[in-house]
Amino acid sequence: MTEAIRQKRNELAADGSWSDGSAENQGRWDAVVGRDRTQDGLFVYAVISTRIYCRPGCGSRAPHRKNVRFFPDGTEARKYGFRACKRCLPDDTPDWASRTMFVSRMCRLIETSSRTPTLALLAKSIGYSPFHSHRMFLEVTGITPRAYAVSVRTAALMTSLSATEKVTDAIHGDRAVSASQFYADMSRGLGMAPATFVKGGKGMTIHYATAASNIGRVLVGATDRGVCAILIGDDPEVLERDLRDRFPAAAIIEAGTELATTITQVVSLIHEPETATHLPLDIRGTAFQCRVWHALREVRPGETIAYSQLAERIGNPSASRAVANACGENPLAVAVPCHRVVRSDGTLGGYRWGVERKKSLLDRERRDNVARVLSPQT
Repeated sequence: MTEAIRQKRNELAADGSWSDGSAENQGRWDAVVGRDRTQDGLFVYAVISTRIYCRPGCGSRAPHRKNVRFFPDGTEARKYGFRACKRCLPDDTPDWASRTMFVSRMCRLIETSSRTPTLALLAKSIGYSPFHSHRMFLEVTGITPRAYAVSVRTAALMTSLSATEKVTDAIHGDRAVSASQFYADMSRGLGMAPATFVKGGKGMTIHYATAASNIGRVLVGATDRGVCAILIGDDPEVLERDLRDRFPAAAIIEAGTELATTITQVVSLIHEPETATHLPLDIRGTAFQCRVWHALREVRPGETIAYSQLAERIGNPSASRAVANACGENPLAVAVPCHRVVRSDGTLGGYRWGVERKKSLLDRERRDNVARVLSPQT
């Protein structure tokens, strides 16, 4: 052992920050225990007793917490005399990082092509079969390549339609599809006909209803496609105004009994997120927002995810700020659970409907998880 490494080890033993109980280190330890492969490439953990460092998703037996130290990468771990694990090869490109890299490449091809690339072409661009490319894309983004292509074109259309009142001009600007395909794709992507979007939702009908919940008043707005808005606040009139601001030219109608079941389901989603009935949603957003919102729906009750982790999960690791903005624009509280996104240090961060409501939702979900674990199996 060289004197330099001996000195580094002494520094490591004296520096409690390497092993302290901070929220950041607790999150890292949870990733190690859970063998969370989505954290591979973000840090490595080293075990003092074996002098070996691994990636978080390593399949080896979990070490004792007191023997674990965290490092940003293998280079830093080696400075302290640790060796790379021969099982997980922590210095190689992690599997999750590889997949997100390939998916990012497919996303860029979709975004820059004048015509929507076929699945075969996307697969060829990354050297995989169409079957594996499709599965990889779905795992990382939560949507299919076809759905992503439609959302990309939708985002471009939203910009185009905002600058012109003629839908035909927008069609001519999108030479990748026929007029009939254009209308079909854009209606699915926008949640309304292109002409309706230009007119601020004119011709759309949204029924709404409000109800009380344990975190305040809840407004639910729905089209014939599904729930398009779940808003939370203290004043029903303010919530209605928010809904009208989102759809200034749509017909906004207070519902009678037709939304009774739906709003009961939404309140149930707040009170008992694990047992609530599935809600049909009418989700609208940009391509990026849809990717974020789809990924959010994969985060289970009682779990949290950092903005940076969510950015990694959608294949855009440098987009933490954009992810936070997408969470802030989410119009479907609790159904798209943006309250489960926290800062990297474990603190709550912001919440469109109030940080206290965010804390209340998370506390309830965590208590429910603990209760399920402790309750006897029947």
